[in-house]
Amino acid sequence: MALIVQKYGGSSVADADSIKRVAKRIIETKNAGNDVAVVVSAMGDTTDDLIDQALSIDSNPPAREMDMLMTAGERISMSLLAMAIHAAGSHAYSFTGSQAGFMTDAQFGAAHIRAVNPDRVRRALNKGSVAIVAGFQGQSERGDATTLGRGGSDTSAVALAVALGADVCEIYTDVDGIFTADPRIVPTARRIPAAGYDEILEMSSCGSKVLALRCVEYAQRFKMPLHVRSSFSHRPGTLVLPDGVDPKSLPNVN
Repeated sequence: MALIVQKYGGSSVADADSIKRVAKRIIETKNAGNDVAVVVSAMGDTTDDLIDQALSIDSNPPAREMDMLMTAGERISMSLLAMAIHAAGSHAYSFTGSQAGFMTDAQFGAAHIRAVNPDRVRRALNKGSVAIVAGFQGQSERGDATTLGRGGSDTSAVALAVALGADVCEIYTDVDGIFTADPRIVPTARRIPAAGYDEILEMSSCGSKVLALRCVEYAQRFKMPLHVRSSFSHRPGTLVLPDGVDPKSLPNVN
């Protein structure tokens, strides 16, 4: 039995049908004999919509209140996904970032993770349930809600995978892995089957939007294998691996 952390981005949970499709995929992974923890982003354009609403009320809103507002998007997607898993005949618990044990500094809007103590997530997994965690968010030492900035859900997923001792962290998006260029713009772009952290870090620092830079840095620091793939297909995606790791040794690769 493997422990897999899966992260689903906003495009993967953009509406009710998408959430149902993601729930089916999670259940398939669990029924294959794996323990599954999931990190979700806010649905579609929810975060941008919340920002627009805030700015329509206050052109210079307090940073603390913005972070409190921003955490709402992931709360919606995590609870709806748990309901979808329940409706499909399985069971899940949803947790906010603070409930999942994400402790951060107090830099609102761009907080850094200081520690992850996922006791409640472990208990849910030990019960045989899927654990769903709101990405992009945590809690400061003073108990304030904080957010990690753009791409923060990717970092949340890797940090959770490290804290749980997961076998792999799967990052689900709307493209079939990491390509030599954006395949939606460059039709001749080629998928990269496997790569090392340094190569992906260079791509991220040059503007590639598939993986957040901090996410890859965190994965490299703790040698956490990443598997970037599409939630809309079952194609093989891209593996980002430490030196010496055999791709065939990882779960759920095919």
